Amino acid sequence: MNRSLLAMVSLCWLTFCLPATTMAEVQPPEGFKALFNGEDLAGWHGMPHFDPQKLAAMPEDERQKQLAEWWKETVKHWTIENEELVNDGTGPYLTTDDEYGDIELLIEYRTVPLADSGIYLRGTPQVQIWDWTEAGGKWDRGADKGSGGLFNNPDNAPGRDPLVLADRPFGEWNQFRIVQVGERTSVWLNDQLVVDHAQMDNYWNRDIPLFREGRIQLQTHGGEIRWRNLFVREIAADEANEILASHGDEGFESVFNGKDLSGWAGAVENYEVVDGAIKCQPGHGGVLYTEKEYDDFQVRVEFRVPPGGNNGLAIRYPGHGNAAYDGMTELQVLDTHHPMYAGWLDPRQAHGSVYGMIPAATGYLRPTGEWNFQEVTVIGPKIKVELNGTVILDGDVSTVTEFMGDTAHPGKDLTSGHFGFAGHNDPVRFRAIRIKPIAAE
Repeated sequence: MNRSLLAMVSLCWLTFCLPATTMAEVQPPEGFKALFNGEDLAGWHGMPHFDPQKLAAMPEDERQKQLAEWWKETVKHWTIENEELVNDGTGPYLTTDDEYGDIELLIEYRTVPLADSGIYLRGTPQVQIWDWTEAGGKWDRGADKGSGGLFNNPDNAPGRDPLVLADRPFGEWNQFRIVQVGERTSVWLNDQLVVDHAQMDNYWNRDIPLFREGRIQLQTHGGEIRWRNLFVREIAADEANEILASHGDEGFESVFNGKDLSGWAGAVENYEVVDGAIKCQPGHGGVLYTEKEYDDFQVRVEFRVPPGGNNGLAIRYPGHGNAAYDGMTELQVLDTHHPMYAGWLDPRQAHGSVYGMIPAATGYLRPTGEWNFQEVTVIGPKIKVELNGTVILDGDVSTVTEFMGDTAHPGKDLTSGHFGFAGHNDPVRFRAIRIKPIAAE
């Protein structure tokens, strides 16, 4: 997202001469910050249902003009009463100036019959708010199931409909707690879990993952809605990894004891164990692989790359040769956007890619030096790669007919083999390595 947008929004505040105010006594819980100060709209701007990528792509002068026009409409429909944000049911959506990635979000709302609203995360619709009664007239769209679902997910996709109806009667305040790590989104409504670690679809472009960051928007639609106690907490990498690792962990077994390379074979002399992690020694490489072989499986692993670091996950490796060609594949582990790779890296060499065959979506690695969490699922010829909670690749090697450099991949159709690491001279580290075999159906 274009960072000049924030500066432009600040210009809007000056243009419309918002008065300087002191912060109201809005006290966030420990570790959270208040998104709304209880007194004015500082920290917010107006934006309707509009693709944030299109807004970011506008020339600066057009973007300023557009946001200024939206702001004029925003202040007509949004007011503040008793430290509550009040919208009359129409107008642009109130939108945070700041962008957020992995977060815990707390929000209270109160709405009226026939209204239909929601919360956009990363500028994307939406955590749904319904008139859940039959009189609301939207049972044909799923309103009878209640609020809190990821309404713009595909029909029947996990999270699209809430697990339980948890709405309170009209006139009472409802409370949301939302935790989002990557695309993985969990929602509690009035202390009841209504969405459980579901992937949030990218409404704006379903061919790419959810944006890594974006703005929070309060949707306005069809009737008065009030908001209060809006608090957000950004989730750091270590906590995000814990959240991802703890969900659906049944059946996973550790293949690394954190102390030595027992159970591993291959280039053991080129790797070492440092601070509970397997580390490729600088200037060395080769494939380190599990003694055990796997057919269909899932693997979860945390990894950390140094600047420009290069390694790979060996998938169904036969125990000899090059993992990328003689094995089913090597899934790249790479500091993709380091300047040393600028201008020449093939998309099929980016991090998470099925090397030389299927490119992965980029932009979802954490900053160099932080630990990343990755889950890989291998079933038959299909491979899915989820990085830090976001699916960056979902492909089928049996359908690949074009190869990088026109180089054949004779091992791509292997149905079993070892799991391992394909070192390329850089001190990339791996830890918390767990594998779950998947039984054939």
